[in-house]
Amino acid sequence: METKWLEDFVSLAETRSFSRSAQLRHVTQPAFSRRIQSLEAWAGANLVDRSSYPTQLTPAGVTLYAQALEMLQALQNTRAMLRGHNAVGKDFIQFAVPHTLAFTFFPAWMAALRESFGPIKSRLSALNVHDAAMRMAEGGCDVLIAYHHPSLPLQIDPDRYDMVVLGHEVLAPYAPARPDGRALFSLPGLAAKPLPYLGYAPGAYLGEITDWILKQAGTPVHLERVYETDMAEGLKVMALEGHGVAFLPRSAVKKEVQAGALVEMTLPEGQALALNMEVRAYREKPFSQPTTPSPAHLLWQHLTQSTGPIHSSR
Repeated sequence: METKWLEDFVSLAETRSFSRSAQLRHVTQPAFSRRIQSLEAWAGANLVDRSSYPTQLTPAGVTLYAQALEMLQALQNTRAMLRGHNAVGKDFIQFAVPHTLAFTFFPAWMAALRESFGPIKSRLSALNVHDAAMRMAEGGCDVLIAYHHPSLPLQIDPDRYDMVVLGHEVLAPYAPARPDGRALFSLPGLAAKPLPYLGYAPGAYLGEITDWILKQAGTPVHLERVYETDMAEGLKVMALEGHGVAFLPRSAVKKEVQAGALVEMTLPEGQALALNMEVRAYREKPFSQPTTPSPAHLLWQHLTQSTGPIHSSR
């Protein structure tokens, strides 16, 4: 039996919805259903009445729900005690951060944080958005940092996790500059001759946001994908070499724009394709106030007491 099955079951008991719990647990609904079935096979009893809507627990499920809460709480307490015994690196704050934010937002944010918070020891895991969220859900980090936009929100359970807005980022299209300072390519392109497009790999959060921007544009934009990668830094290098148009965070291209190497693109008559996103931090809500606050706890107190975003790309 895997502990994540119990966490899945607790989520299902509280949401009473397979689809909602699958979103909150960052898995597909078929995969979530299989994990509940695996738990039922382990328990030797049906835990969920699938004939009812919203989902109801069977008497066996009600019993397991109460026991699961106690077992998961005991495991979390044990993990906290074990970490307390580990003297090596216990003063490090562990961050899970999507790749692009690790290169663009995190270094400048950390510099500003040291000025307002003081010395800080950090350990960074750069992952894709899904894996970063799972790292937090599995207790593998102290803080998750991720983009947020209402069109594509992360399914983070507000009853389980705290959230604070750290700043903002703008995603916009960029092209290499001509010697006269104008963009090498002009939007919106032609259906018969689409512009070369440097895109994010399938499943990348910024790629899905870019798709949303293009769908919302009042003017059809004609692009032909010629290259893709997971990271904005990779797209930036390709754009600088003249390979095409790329949607990039402004913080990632600030120096290149100031140097005249890249130009932010707009549609005819100056219509912008830029989109403003929040940069958010999440942490698992503590079950109780610690007697000796950890560095991560002290950092979170500082973030929530700050009067405004610590860093912004604008």
